[in-house]
Amino acid sequence: MKKILSLTMALTMLGTALTGCGSKDAATKTPAENTQQEQSQTEKALALINTFATGDTDTARSLLADGYIQHNLAYGTGADAFIGSVEYLASADVITTVNNIRAFEDGDKVFLQTIYNFAGAGEQVAFDIFRFDENGKIAEHWDNLAALAEPNPSGHTQTDGTIDVTDLDKTEENRELVKNFLYDVMQGNNLDKTPDYFDGDNYIQNNTGIADGVSGLNAALGALAEQGISMVYDDVHMVLAQGDFVLAVSEGTFGGAPTSYYDLWRVENGKIAEHWDVMETIADQSTWQNQNGKF
Repeated sequence: MKKILSLTMALTMLGTALTGCGSKDAATKTPAENTQQEQSQTEKALALINTFATGDTDTARSLLADGYIQHNLAYGTGADAFIGSVEYLASADVITTVNNIRAFEDGDKVFLQTIYNFAGAGEQVAFDIFRFDENGKIAEHWDNLAALAEPNPSGHTQTDGTIDVTDLDKTEENRELVKNFLYDVMQGNNLDKTPDYFDGDNYIQNNTGIADGVSGLNAALGALAEQGISMVYDDVHMVLAQGDFVLAVSEGTFGGAPTSYYDLWRVENGKIAEHWDVMETIADQSTWQNQNGKF
């Protein structure tokens, strides 16, 4: 592989010399920059999160835009803050692990579902969203994280299920379906339409506390209501899609606490067939390490 990369770089340099190109070329770029020219956005996003495990600050730096915007409120904004996090994890006694489960791409954004264990602090399930700028650099990041839990009442974990993306030709149709579902059902505007979004009671649930089926969802919501706990979706900030998978980022409250909802749905034959999610309480603003906001 090294021989192939070396040959490629040599040919590129020769071609540049012959044409007399005056722009920054392969001869003046780092090996990481040359590799990135051939990487997809998804590959770059995966390479970035992997630097948490490898401690490779050079790769992290080369992937990030100078004005990198961070929406994880526990970290500072900017490329330097991200590099600082990579350095900190690399210095820890316990190695950080990164296990990506699903990866999707929608326009200038990549969205990932991953299991992290940061320096042995415990496994967490996360959804990450990365926005790329016009230069192919990672310019902005949003996420939601929650502790890895035991299987739910139907025996499913937070990351179970298919990882294969299908129905690419139905991406926009599926995005629109989920947008309508959020308005009608999750925001409570037309609850009578709920049955229209499902194939009977066929619904695979990967939420940690809810059983399969629309019946399982109704039972869980009913149990919450008996405890005086409400789950409210006020605003939808993003709906990203690739093929049969659609991720929605919403803001609301859970039991009165400000909450960020990341919901991933899989659509099959025009019906919502499966669901994964990560809910995260939004930290009090007095604790924020950046002022970009959660969304």
